[in-house]
Amino acid sequence: MTALEALTFAPPPDPDAATEALRQEVRAFLAAELRDRTPQQRAESWSAADPAFSRRMAARGWIGMTWPRRYGGHQRSALERYVVLEEMLAAGAPVGHHWVADRQSGPNILRNGTEAQRQAILPRIAAGTCSFCIGMSEPDSGSDLAAARTRAERVDGGWRVNGTKVWTSGAHRADYMILFCRTGPAAGEDRHAGASQFLVDMQRARGNGMTVRPILDMRGAHHFNEVSFTDLRLDDDALLGQEGDGWKQVTAELAFERSGPERFLSSFALLTEAVRVLGPAASERAQVAIGRLCAHTLALRRLSRSIAGMLQAGADPALQAALVKDLGNVLEQETVEVVRLLIDTEPAAPEDATLAAVLAHLVLTAPSFSLRGGTREILRGIIARGLGLR
Repeated sequence: MTALEALTFAPPPDPDAATEALRQEVRAFLAAELRDRTPQQRAESWSAADPAFSRRMAARGWIGMTWPRRYGGHQRSALERYVVLEEMLAAGAPVGHHWVADRQSGPNILRNGTEAQRQAILPRIAAGTCSFCIGMSEPDSGSDLAAARTRAERVDGGWRVNGTKVWTSGAHRADYMILFCRTGPAAGEDRHAGASQFLVDMQRARGNGMTVRPILDMRGAHHFNEVSFTDLRLDDDALLGQEGDGWKQVTAELAFERSGPERFLSSFALLTEAVRVLGPAASERAQVAIGRLCAHTLALRRLSRSIAGMLQAGADPALQAALVKDLGNVLEQETVEVVRLLIDTEPAAPEDATLAAVLAHLVLTAPSFSLRGGTREILRGIIARGLGLR
């Protein structure tokens, strides 16, 4: 297979009357729901958690959209789900409570979980009442998941877990974690062998071998956490999928995490505010810069939508998802820098105050865009390997 063939994207699904009707329904819902939400609040987008908002979304059938009805889903297409996601993100809706669960944890359980696990958890996610966090990254290993040292050892009737996870978004409020850890030795030079995934009930685990400590970001906000396990006991039925299949499962999960519109819309609120403030009388320099950002956004949207089509067809778009995330992160961070150059960050006009607030928020959060979901260096290694370049 040539590099070009390895990188082929499927054509993005064509919009139809049903999806466009859904788009208008979502926009009407958001116009009412977000009417009092400030531009700075909208800039928080999928990092902002509002359980009540998630429940109202769920009542519309917009969580677990592609899942079977027997698990609380709605059996709608991946494109319909994509329409809901991009409208929510573009409007800056506070979707953080259900985001991880709907995006990757639920599909992982649907694919690899036991029937008892599916019945117990998936309907709660679809109802907007169950949240998840991701137990992947560790101290001293960064995005190199194969270097994970957290270990689960078999004991009578279950497992005993010891180790530490870090940068765990939302662990302080999540109901469950999907934990990636070692359950056996690596097989020779295969660093990916001997790993498994577990469902950790965060309420039961707190104070019983699990400690969650806050990590404050540059804004002083509590979003990240360090999660430590000291002889945490998990029952046999906490194992997700087959023992030793953790690497295969986690890489499939990451395709869901890396391919969505959140990977290029995190700075969209800033672009919207910049266009509003610059207005029709914007300088030629500003028009060129904003036009370029808009063109890149449209190109990434097309690529991201094509991955939704690949997922709908049952394909494994891990390589394509890594590329979209890397390009999306570049755009998100570039948007912040371009707007800083175009507009005074300390404007005197009162009407510009909202832009300054959004810009200030994103200046401090943008460095994390190329870390979360896999660092830029790791992603580019994945892309190079997928293209046969290393």
